[in-house]
Amino acid sequence: MKLLENIRVIDMTNVLSGPFATLHLALLGAEVIKIEVPDGGDLARKLGNVPKLNKELMGTSFLAQNANKKSLTLNLKVVEAKEVFSKLLKTADVVVENFRPGVMTRLGFGYEDICKINPRIIYCAISGFGQTGPDAHKPAYDQIIQGLSGAMDVNGDERLHPLRAGFPVCDTVGGLNAAFAIMAALYYREKTGEGQFIDIALLDSIMPLMGWVAANLLIGGKDPIPMGNDNFTAAPSGAFRTKDGNINIAANQQKQWEDLTDAVGLPELKTDPRFQERDTRKANRKLLTPILEEKLTQNTTEYWVDLLNEKGIPSGDIVGLGKALTSEQVRYRQTIVDIKEPQIGNIKIFNLSAKFSRTPANIDAPPPRLSAHTEEILGQLGYSKDEQKALKEKKAI
Repeated sequence: MKLLENIRVIDMTNVLSGPFATLHLALLGAEVIKIEVPDGGDLARKLGNVPKLNKELMGTSFLAQNANKKSLTLNLKVVEAKEVFSKLLKTADVVVENFRPGVMTRLGFGYEDICKINPRIIYCAISGFGQTGPDAHKPAYDQIIQGLSGAMDVNGDERLHPLRAGFPVCDTVGGLNAAFAIMAALYYREKTGEGQFIDIALLDSIMPLMGWVAANLLIGGKDPIPMGNDNFTAAPSGAFRTKDGNINIAANQQKQWEDLTDAVGLPELKTDPRFQERDTRKANRKLLTPILEEKLTQNTTEYWVDLLNEKGIPSGDIVGLGKALTSEQVRYRQTIVDIKEPQIGNIKIFNLSAKFSRTPANIDAPPPRLSAHTEEILGQLGYSKDEQKALKEKKAI
């Protein structure tokens, strides 16, 4: 049995935040039916660095987060398509959308409308700023939210600031937040029989991730100082130069600091008043770093990683993405798996990162071609071949 077996999710989402949320539901065994416009489908189908795949509407951005889903095309501006959608809603457990507030209501399928069709529905709306508030109707992409959330203010250093994260962190965490909320709502419905509306804002989702940094301001009254690769909670804790590259060292505990001084051959630093205590080390980190690097640059990253980890001092290489994705640990954990797409061949995509002992997740099907499951789903809803042909002629599907 799969964790979400027999749960049907109607996925109205596009691009990243919504599809990332429904991907997690699909990997856990839910039947996720992706509703796409007939003319082109999800915009992510055209996004990626392989032009051939973009033209096939199977761009790498789409392939990354749509495994285990089915694709049904519906043009909800056509009356007949609305009728199909209404029938589908009667069979559904969850609806997820990431339009601007009000779009689904204008189509005749806001939460109140859908509740009349299926009172047990769980409806999750994902947007940049949420369904309410003075900014609710503003357009938003990940970078806009990174800027408005303060996330860009805590990145970078004195040379490069503000600085965005190198991947769409707000969209991604918004999707995770939505998946978490949907799972909680499904649990509540099991207990009570009641569905509900979930309002997810990307802005709300990202800000709690800065909890420690924000607490220093909200409680401690101190603005963040952009510190680049340094960890603001401790020193030495950050990236340091070695003979052949760089190393991350996180000597966050006093014993780790003292063991580090012995390991690099600087035991005298333990009693140096500039570095003896945690807070004075933090205040004098710019003095401490070059002293440590003078020793660290005398040997390789691999040498120091092995030595420091052996002594219980957390450390690690700083590798390129390619090496990270193919590391022995990642392969062992099956973080990335191969799935065969009939026309493309084998593609590598991320598996569910949570490992369940009784209900393990797995990828059973590749990301779908546009409209690949329209005939199957309409057949389940009772539409004959002739009726489906008529729907195509009216451009409803």
